[in-house]
Amino acid sequence: MATPPRSVSDTLALLSRGQYVSDRSLATAIYLALTLNRPLFLEGEAGVGKTEIAKVLAETLGRRLIRLQCYEGLDLASAVYEWNYPRQMIEIRLAEGGSESKDTVEEEIFTDRFLIKRPLLQALEPSVEGPPVLLIDELDRTDEPFEAFLLEVLSDYQITIPEIGTIKADHPPIVIITSNRTREIHDALKRRCFYYWIDYPSAEREIEILKLKAPAAASSLSREVVAFVQKLRKTQDLFKLPGVAETIDWTNCLVALDRVALDPETVNNTLGVLLKYRDDLERVAGEEAERLVGEARTAAASIPG
Repeated sequence: MATPPRSVSDTLALLSRGQYVSDRSLATAIYLALTLNRPLFLEGEAGVGKTEIAKVLAETLGRRLIRLQCYEGLDLASAVYEWNYPRQMIEIRLAEGGSESKDTVEEEIFTDRFLIKRPLLQALEPSVEGPPVLLIDELDRTDEPFEAFLLEVLSDYQITIPEIGTIKADHPPIVIITSNRTREIHDALKRRCFYYWIDYPSAEREIEILKLKAPAAASSLSREVVAFVQKLRKTQDLFKLPGVAETIDWTNCLVALDRVALDPETVNNTLGVLLKYRDDLERVAGEEAERLVGEARTAAASIPG
């Protein structure tokens, strides 16, 4: 288990060891969240590296990563706990043939050994590795009532189970919450967190990311890819702009095709790696792609790296 960072510079170094390219403002938010035991709420477009932060922290700090993937209709049974009803029924059947009283059986079946622990409850359990990293991913996909339940967890790091009582963490987990902002998260939950907006990276930072995540790519190809993607984000009215994840995937695909520079034919043949909607593909493919390739070649010359 690694020692938590003791400064913003240590946090930058920690992220760097996990091959995460960060600026100082993001490292500051992470350092404060770790130091003050506060959840870190990360918002931004899909594919900008929000989820990756939790993975990197778990890896570099030597902690267990517990991930709660949110979705519409998420309930307590999937997120917190549920009782193992089949085992409880077996226990009741066995007790019926014995001398145990009804009250005794009831007490026994509502104990820890019949409890199925889901991610939120698991995150409160003590561990020899230290408090785990709890990733609550894409919270904006859940229904609003689920947010209300999270208030107890994020305020006091405890969960109340009616049959057992209140379970409280000895040491708070490291909590990372992400949202793609498909809907607004309630202020009451945000107040319990430190907030940070992760934007699309600059061209220089995206080049640094490709050096780590697509090391086999030629320097000239990486610069042209970044210039092309940056042009898409700034000049094209797309339904879904490509994130850093798509930039990495596209670069690795071009490397697999033995390309060292962009050309219109290859770009048109591989646009589906970069863009995920038909309307966006139709808007960019063909002559527009050829024009963007030309502009990217020119712009690439001015990008360091």
